[in-house]
Amino acid sequence: MVDEARTVERAAWRGAVAAARDEGFAFLDWLSAVDRTYDEAAPGYDVVCHLYDVRSPGALRGLLLTTRLADGEALPSVTGVFPGAAWHERETHEMFGIDVEGFDDGTGLGLRPLLLPDGFEGTPLRKSFQLAARASRPWPGGKEPGEGHESSRSPSRRRVQAPGVPPPEWGPR
Repeated sequence: MVDEARTVERAAWRGAVAAARDEGFAFLDWLSAVDRTYDEAAPGYDVVCHLYDVRSPGALRGLLLTTRLADGEALPSVTGVFPGAAWHERETHEMFGIDVEGFDDGTGLGLRPLLLPDGFEGTPLRKSFQLAARASRPWPGGKEPGEGHESSRSPSRRRVQAPGVPPPEWGPR
């Protein structure tokens, strides 16, 4: 539930999150990013933070804060405002490759892997990430009605390419 949405500049991110908390939006629901690198007008990443005002039972108010980062630009950490944001910032760093400046989860270990297996390379939530599993085996939804039966061949529509499927020339030969 979002009652209000605000977009702020990157430099004002930490201050905007702190101001929202001080306004009563004291419950951090989630923080993540959206890959907008193919947006021709303003390519980059939208970092989004969803907060709730829970002071009035039965009358929750939601706030969606957004900031745009250019590729390679670091996000100011909000762990000083919401310590629970550490998990979300680690996930955003790992999945999108967005650096977080001033990150402090109290361990002194900095940004480190959270969800992906050891040795994993890449940023799986970026639109540019190639899904290797889709390159090595056919996508189950890739068959059109009537395909896959050698005895009868029906006319086929244009093949649908699933999201994340690399082009045919990608991968080992």
